[in-house]
Amino acid sequence: MLKRIIFPGIALISVCYAFGRFSYGLFMPEISQTLQLNDTQSGAINSATYIAYCLSLIIAPLIINRIGHYPVIQMAGLSAILGLLGIALSPNALVLTIAVFLAGLSTGLASPALGNTVYAELQPEQQARGNSWINTGTSFGIIVSGPIYLLFSEYWRWSYIFFAILGVLVLLWNRRVLSPRKTEPCTKSLWACMKPTRPGVALLMASLLTGFSSAIYWTFARSFLTDEKGASDSEAVLFWIVMGVLGILGGCAGRIIERIGIGRSYHVGILLLAISLGIIILPSMTASLTSAVLFGSTYIFLTSVFIVWATRLFRPNTSIGISLAFLALGAGQFFGSSIAGYTIDAFSNTTAFIAFAILGLFGLLIRVKVAD
Repeated sequence: MLKRIIFPGIALISVCYAFGRFSYGLFMPEISQTLQLNDTQSGAINSATYIAYCLSLIIAPLIINRIGHYPVIQMAGLSAILGLLGIALSPNALVLTIAVFLAGLSTGLASPALGNTVYAELQPEQQARGNSWINTGTSFGIIVSGPIYLLFSEYWRWSYIFFAILGVLVLLWNRRVLSPRKTEPCTKSLWACMKPTRPGVALLMASLLTGFSSAIYWTFARSFLTDEKGASDSEAVLFWIVMGVLGILGGCAGRIIERIGIGRSYHVGILLLAISLGIIILPSMTASLTSAVLFGSTYIFLTSVFIVWATRLFRPNTSIGISLAFLALGAGQFFGSSIAGYTIDAFSNTTAFIAFAILGLFGLLIRVKVAD
């Protein structure tokens, strides 16, 4: 049962997150050149993914509570496919923005729905491992998208058509293997179910701070390597792929949580994430790759911790907890990206990465209280 649930779940997360959300940043120079977009337009279009992500995280629990997680999984896959096809066929900035928004919607739908699937289908002792491995789908997708960029960067439209075809296959896979079981509705008002307790506030603060401190890496790490450290495009994509490969280690989060608990797992992850932000400023390419190793594995690990943390705080309405945690994470990334850009312009890349690393360490002050 565990493998039957996690493998299609990994594939869906790959399509929604790596292809639908993060690949735009990878292909953005080529897309901008083709559609004659300036940096301001490209950045504004990229912000559509954050807006869509946060919006879908808000509406996902409402839909799941009413009709169940199975239809929402189908909605996530369909949204990703339409978004990817829209990007591939976009003739101008307006169509591209709508397509990027559609692709971004899929991410906020997929995570809560799959979290609910794990809760409904797997035994309690399997749920932490199931959620952790499904969450590594982002890494598997990054591993696929990196080589495709190297091979077909000039033919980015065909790359997105290929991503959309993979999305169709993944959607059909999920339709075939997952049962349409309805979610147990929230017995209180939905607001009462969504209103976090004091331990829930700690989860939201942890997610918000992690999103904020990690935003500088997702947004500016590649440009820092190429513009300031002199890395070639091939080296920068290698950096991207290494992040993806090591992110697979985040799948071990479930077993680590079982061994040392959520609190220690979270604090170790926060410490390693801050170290990865500090190491990237060192001059050698070896340091950059070491940073990619740490960041890739730790970011996926921490998001897995947040999923497990949320599911234990918000039983049986796990989709609500996951949505709130990821909403805080996305909000942190949205604001963190803007402030990181301002900090880099006002001071330097080095100052900005050090500042965000130090800020991330404040997460060590957050106390984790979860009933096992």
